[in-house]
Amino acid sequence: MKQPPSPNKESTAEINWNGIENYLRSQNIVLDESPLEVQQFSTGYSNLTYFIKIGEWKAVLRRPPFGPIPPKAHDMKREYEVLLKINQAFPLAPKPYLYCEDESIMKRHFYIMEKKDGVVIDESLPEKFEVNPLSRRVISEAVVKTLTKLHDIDIRQAGLETLGYPEGYLSRQVHGWIRRYQNTKTDEIAGVEELEKWLVNHIPVSPEPTVVHNDFKLNNMMFSAKLPIEVVGLFDWELSTIGDPLTDVASMIAYWKEEGDPYTGITSITKQTGFASRREMLEMYARQSGRNVDQFDYYLTFAFYKIAGILQQIYYRWKMGEAKDDRFAKLGEGAKNIMQQAMRAQRKEFLR
Repeated sequence: MKQPPSPNKESTAEINWNGIENYLRSQNIVLDESPLEVQQFSTGYSNLTYFIKIGEWKAVLRRPPFGPIPPKAHDMKREYEVLLKINQAFPLAPKPYLYCEDESIMKRHFYIMEKKDGVVIDESLPEKFEVNPLSRRVISEAVVKTLTKLHDIDIRQAGLETLGYPEGYLSRQVHGWIRRYQNTKTDEIAGVEELEKWLVNHIPVSPEPTVVHNDFKLNNMMFSAKLPIEVVGLFDWELSTIGDPLTDVASMIAYWKEEGDPYTGITSITKQTGFASRREMLEMYARQSGRNVDQFDYYLTFAFYKIAGILQQIYYRWKMGEAKDDRFAKLGEGAKNIMQQAMRAQRKEFLR
């Protein structure tokens, strides 16, 4: 591994890895005298994640992206504090080691956490899984089982009551994401205004609240490199809270691509033959959790709308010149296509 150059042209300076190394040693988090090695994980559209290593000691560093970011977004302190609590009840969440907001060490706040060992599945399968015709089905089942286990956490026993405010959670989510989308809208999409009115006027009664990951999807999970049925890690806890569990289920299914889906800017291998369908994923969750999913078309509609809003925010930053990553140039098209999927979900065209 080599110390990486600045990963984005919009950064004002390269990360001071020597300062990071000195900071780690000052905190007595590592005693090995070997030099720091750094490798950036493949980048998504959000927070930056680095694998760091000193001798045999391994960890992961998380920090916000470069360039201007919305207020309260990419809150590393909250994610660190969430992990402190969640890890005790749900060990698939990485154990956090330390948090730092000293600008003399890094211009953005960051935290260090446990390095999980395994494979993240995104656009391709590891060769060992690829040759096994059952792997895709087993992975599908493992995803649902993991979400069910997360939602089974006893909030009070785990001391997680203060993690969020479940009363009115779904309503706040709906109104909040409509506001975010409207504040970053760049192009008119036919039917969006009617869709937003429908979302506001048809909010269902939520089931009993649970821990909600809020970004639950396949490529936020890590599997054993030997067994596709074994999940060893679940990442990206920045937005987790206490709320409506069906929003997590809908997020999982909205990101779970199927053959024939339009371009969205989101990658997923699940459209390959052998993976469970969206409908099958929902049926597995309903069977394992015992929760009523009769109103699920609403949740799926909102999940697609929310993802469109996420992409629209990133596209807006690119169009305003605040973000320079060339990958963002097509996200306007992706947001439009996902918004069309939201309208299809409203018409109950999915999950048949």
